[in-house]
Amino acid sequence: MRTLFDQVPIQDMVVPNRFVRSATYEGMGNPDGSCRDAVIELTADLARGEGGLIISSHAYVELRGRVRPPQLGVHSDEMVPGLARMAAAAHENGSRIVLQIAHAGCTAVEPVGEFVGPSAITLPDGRSCRELTPQDIADIVQAFRLGAQRAKQAGFDGVQIHSAHAYLLSQFLSPYFNRRSDQYGGSLVNRSRIHREVLHEVRDVFGDDAPILIKMNSDDFIDGGFTRKEMVQVAKMLEDEGISAVEISGGTPLSPTDRGFARPGIQPPEEEVYYLDAARLYKDEVSVPLILVGGIRTFDVARRLVEQEIADFISFSRPLIREPHLVRRWHEEDTSQATCIHCNLCFGPARSGEGIYCVPERTKTEKQKNS
Repeated sequence: MRTLFDQVPIQDMVVPNRFVRSATYEGMGNPDGSCRDAVIELTADLARGEGGLIISSHAYVELRGRVRPPQLGVHSDEMVPGLARMAAAAHENGSRIVLQIAHAGCTAVEPVGEFVGPSAITLPDGRSCRELTPQDIADIVQAFRLGAQRAKQAGFDGVQIHSAHAYLLSQFLSPYFNRRSDQYGGSLVNRSRIHREVLHEVRDVFGDDAPILIKMNSDDFIDGGFTRKEMVQVAKMLEDEGISAVEISGGTPLSPTDRGFARPGIQPPEEEVYYLDAARLYKDEVSVPLILVGGIRTFDVARRLVEQEIADFISFSRPLIREPHLVRRWHEEDTSQATCIHCNLCFGPARSGEGIYCVPERTKTEKQKNS
């Protein structure tokens, strides 16, 4: 029987268990995009907590693709020394690690330069976006290749291509954002063309046996957006092109708060798994491993997902902000529920550049020190 603590290969990378730290924006980059000591220390702590696979927060591959200033970058060779320390911190403490490579596109908050995307649109908040030319797209594909080369040089086991949450590659998949009529728009084959091009370039960098992952929306949860059925079709295309594993999430900044990837409040165990129906659709059609994130915080829920082959890996974001050693606690047979209350207050210090932390937990600790 499959268990949560199996050693599981993804290509030539052997993950020590089925737990994944999903890419989580920490707000711990320097102004130039390089790693601060804090993100190195956080990575080491997650590995000491027995996270089997750590996925870095999204690292922008070019300056226009930066979301906001405290974000990590992989856009220049100057980023490699800090990223190498990050990869080493994971490996020295027993975890595998991949770098998430990304471009924010037209949903960037503070890019360097203009807002760009698949089509010229104006978002509900007033941001206007320039349509990328075919040459722009070719240049961005090459930026992903160069980002992958730097990740390899820094010692990461592989990369995860970010195509979720209405960042650039996700925008290409979504008819809401992508209104093109050329080879990158219209049909799903065309809307996913840039994904296949990026995958080919990244695979060429790492070789046939290294793990190349992708994170995709299961559903945009907006009118006219990307859907679950389309997600399965794209996953099948990428399986044919050599993707190693797929992580599914969901939602965009335009989605209702109760349909996105950071839903507030704790769900009862029977409602924990945000993308359960999408996961089942995926497993009916796609063979490459599925990494499932979204609302999972109970040991028995995670166990059943693996035993019933609904998911191959269980991915956490917010629970590991409050409890970076949650996996180790469960491994040591304290299988009580994760203590994260999904209040989303952790986003505040991350976005401000202070660096992510659990606000209620720190407040409690400070009160105890002062009492």
